[in-house]
Amino acid sequence: MAERRTVVIGLDGMPFGLIRDLAAEDAMPNTQQLIAEGVFRRMTSSIPEISSVAWSSVITGTNPGVHGIFGFTDLAPGTYRLVFPNFNSLKAPPFWEWKRSGRSVILNVPSTFPARPLNGVMVAGFVALDLERATYPPSLVPHLREMDYRVDVDAQTAHKSLPLFLQDLEHTLQARIKAYRYLWEREEWDTFVLVFTGTDRLAHFLWDAYEDPTHTYHTAFVNHLRRIDEVIGEIARRITSNDVLMMLSDHGFGKLEYDVYINFFLRQRGFLKLAKDPPRGPQDIADGALAFALDPGRIYFHLKERFPRGPLSRADREALLDELTAAFEELEIEGRKVVQRVYRREEIYTGPQAERGPDLVLLPHDGFNLRGSLKARKLHGKDVFTGKHTHADAFLLVWGEGARESTPDRPSVSDVVHVMEELRERRRG
Repeated sequence: MAERRTVVIGLDGMPFGLIRDLAAEDAMPNTQQLIAEGVFRRMTSSIPEISSVAWSSVITGTNPGVHGIFGFTDLAPGTYRLVFPNFNSLKAPPFWEWKRSGRSVILNVPSTFPARPLNGVMVAGFVALDLERATYPPSLVPHLREMDYRVDVDAQTAHKSLPLFLQDLEHTLQARIKAYRYLWEREEWDTFVLVFTGTDRLAHFLWDAYEDPTHTYHTAFVNHLRRIDEVIGEIARRITSNDVLMMLSDHGFGKLEYDVYINFFLRQRGFLKLAKDPPRGPQDIADGALAFALDPGRIYFHLKERFPRGPLSRADREALLDELTAAFEELEIEGRKVVQRVYRREEIYTGPQAERGPDLVLLPHDGFNLRGSLKARKLHGKDVFTGKHTHADAFLLVWGEGARESTPDRPSVSDVVHVMEELRERRRG
């Protein structure tokens, strides 16, 4: 066993400003104490700023050009077949598989399904298709079932009834807390990771409730964070001054005003052509198409070397990069610019998997949520979500000896495990 234990608590989607404000307002007093004693930083997320990419960056300490996860969906190489990357798709090892990592308890980290053998225990987070394959060792499954453990809330409930959604959210949280306590008390470990993902679901459906103190569900929103803060305080009391406690989010959140359908825009501008209308999916991208989008704002060029019907050669790529960049920079809705920045692949991805990534990635301005639907009949709309992911305001809180020296002033999600390892090595040294 390592002399210094590490605890990591994840609050999926919680922005720096929200944590700062709720802590200062005494809604999260335990977090406020950790902020006062530790190092609290605003952190940048992955590009794009979605959980599958961000958490893969967190647990491997690498960018998508190394770990190979570019989104919740991808296309199988050389085809138009939509696939859903999972933990087996990860091309870089998570930190608990590194040498000298010790024994780990990994509870509810997104994009770790299906669970695979490790030195310790794992219960994978969303997207997990069944509890049996989400759990290692399998002998843990009956105990989780006794707790009525759930990997995730039923988000469809929120489309029908917000009160029922909040009930499900609370039930899922309480079962998660039971699982953490059970594993904490029964397992030997060097690293314990606990991620709360209901925070992301809450922010998607009720961000407007957080922003408006008079909203019917404002108190329910804040109370969910209060209950998580109670667990944070419980954990803080269980560790010693020799240990390290880290808290973080994978991305931030903000107000959603417009869903913007990027493939509709590409069709309007003549960059995308479809063989069928309405299309069934990417398989109906036509021969003459030059580019298409996958969620949330990933732009793929229709190159001969990548796609069977692609008309473009690599020599065409540079001109199209310039043309599409200019088009996206000009895109406006009701007088407001939609795209904050257009990133070229080579600006943001480095490593052996980089060539598999999108040619461009769009980072939207506040209020705009980019969508990759091929079936959209309009440029913009709005559904039930009131909150959207943001890139620049995730958070990182590090508590323990050496925290200030080991934590960058401007961390990114790929820095987290390197901070953790440096703090561990300080004690070993």
